[in-house]
Amino acid sequence: MQILPIHIEKEITENDDLSTLIINSCDIHNGDVVVIAQKIISKQEGRVVKLSTITPSLLSEGISSQYNKDPRIVELILSESKKIVRMKNGLLIVETNHGFICANAGIDESNVVDGFVTLLPLNSDRSAELIRTKILNKTGKNVAIIISDTFGRPFRMGQINCAIGISGLNPILDYSGTLDSFNRILRVTAIAIADELSSAAELVMEKTKKCPVVIIRNYSYDFTEKSIDDLIRPENEDLFK
Repeated sequence: MQILPIHIEKEITENDDLSTLIINSCDIHNGDVVVIAQKIISKQEGRVVKLSTITPSLLSEGISSQYNKDPRIVELILSESKKIVRMKNGLLIVETNHGFICANAGIDESNVVDGFVTLLPLNSDRSAELIRTKILNKTGKNVAIIISDTFGRPFRMGQINCAIGISGLNPILDYSGTLDSFNRILRVTAIAIADELSSAAELVMEKTKKCPVVIIRNYSYDFTEKSIDDLIRPENEDLFK
């Protein structure tokens, strides 16, 4: 398996054609998995907000005074969230409108002009499908697309890249019903391969190398239409909420 960094020097702006930029920056093969950083998807889709345009509510002002956060960012976090899961140590852990549990609803001030923030894409599955379809139409190559973002994890230090949007592959490899090396039936072993591929891609993406796209080549997977919702644990099965 190969993990190939794709450098894109252009600063992505709204309505740029990401599929063409990717095609022009690398040689795409059938079966490649193309992992794309959320940040350039958000920029291309206009999910960039100028903080000076945001008027915080009284609730946002109250939270910001307790947690030493910009009240305008708190206002955006609340607008991008279904509910607050935890507030502690200056962090707001929320459930986003997409169903992700993450810090600050994925709102980010890094790699964007001062005074602006990026929001998560409205529908990353749709974003991934659009890019995959354009690559297929322009090159004849059938690939899978993963849109990734950096999330923290309960009970573990550090962050990893996780999938927030997919197109063309099953995000979970389910071993249930197969036999282990001692011929016992596996019952609950389901591997989140979309997250694992996202984390593998981050090893060459890093954060300051202008490498927002990675190709993972020679990884065997099933071409199928699935949703990122398949990676979100149902609330009735979540022991930690």
